[in-house]
Amino acid sequence: MANIQSAKKSIRQTKKRTLDNYRMRRRMRRTVRLFEDLLEKGDFDKAKEQLSRVSKVYDKAAKKGVIKKNTASRKKSRLAKMYNITTANVKTAERSS
Repeated sequence: MANIQSAKKSIRQTKKRTLDNYRMRRRMRRTVRLFEDLLEKGDFDKAKEQLSRVSKVYDKAAKKGVIKKNTASRKKSRLAKMYNITTANVKTAERSS
């Protein structure tokens, strides 16, 4: 255990940052999971709203330094692509029926 005051403070700061990062990562996973579940169910209106929430969470995580900016952009892009492909497949299936 640390004896010097500055080292003790550093340990406290690290614990707090670790907890904050964990919470943000958990929040990212939870919002993405909800988005994917809505896509699977075929609830595209709610999925579109959830996609904007996911983007917001990723942007906040990038701003706080939990993930890098390009990582956030890449993940948002892939989710948007997934949404667009899924909705396009459903629309073409409806037209052909």
